[in-house]
Amino acid sequence: MNATSQDIKTEAADYSKFQAFVKLTKYSLSGLVVFSAVITYLTVAETIHYQQILALSIGGFMVTAAANGFNMIIEKDLDKLMDRTKNRPLPRGKLNVTESLLFCSFMGIAGTILLWVFTNPLSGILGFVSIVLYALVYTPLKRVTPFSVFVGAFPGAFPTLIGAVAATEGFGNITFFAVLLFTVQFFWQFPHFWSLAWFNHDDYQKAGFAMLPSKGGRDESSKFQILIYSLFLIPISLLPYAFNFVGWLTGIIVLVCGITLALQAYNFYRVSTIENAKKLFFVAIIYLPVVQLALMTKA
Repeated sequence: MNATSQDIKTEAADYSKFQAFVKLTKYSLSGLVVFSAVITYLTVAETIHYQQILALSIGGFMVTAAANGFNMIIEKDLDKLMDRTKNRPLPRGKLNVTESLLFCSFMGIAGTILLWVFTNPLSGILGFVSIVLYALVYTPLKRVTPFSVFVGAFPGAFPTLIGAVAATEGFGNITFFAVLLFTVQFFWQFPHFWSLAWFNHDDYQKAGFAMLPSKGGRDESSKFQILIYSLFLIPISLLPYAFNFVGWLTGIIVLVCGITLALQAYNFYRVSTIENAKKLFFVAIIYLPVVQLALMTKA
């Protein structure tokens, strides 16, 4: 006999306390963050130190997990209202607030210390700032203004900056190349997240989240802004080539990726279905690692 959808949802929510702590980290997202940080480190570093890469990987994962966990603690009652989040550890009662706070605090402090001691102090400071911005600024703004996505794009792009800073000596410093790499990931987040917000709009509304760029939600203004930011990403992503940090082959790869993303954004603008929003989201997911790997080669 086939299981009902309710049976499947109940089974999916039936997990252990250990699994609940793992879910609190949003490990898939945190893993992608580590990828961005490490790839950027390898892009910028003149001398590669594997101890730094290990510290960057573990410390970066921990500070990202802490930010994600604090976000879930703050939004625990709102998460109950949305289908995509109602099976998270706190809404399901798998974890309470106290043990979640202790876990996230440990992850945040330990991750910051790892970055500070084994890479350099500035990368540790940036890791800590990213937690504060994400949990205490971006999270409460989500119910107030669509501008929250712009605010959230800063901690969202910090992994690139942390990776670049970790590759520098002494206290750590932010080079012009690091700023360019940060800018690419910063602007990439808008078509990436807004396409996600488009097909999750109804669910977000249940919690009162204003995640699309227009207060009107799925309207012409939101579609247009998604298209414009996708187009704007093309010249932004070519800046490392324009300033001679990478070669012509990397420039061509980055340009092709940008045009591919922009074409999908235009297709979504013309026919703004849930399916096309998901296609744009998928293209954006592929775009970033391909571009970052191309920039790493500097060919």
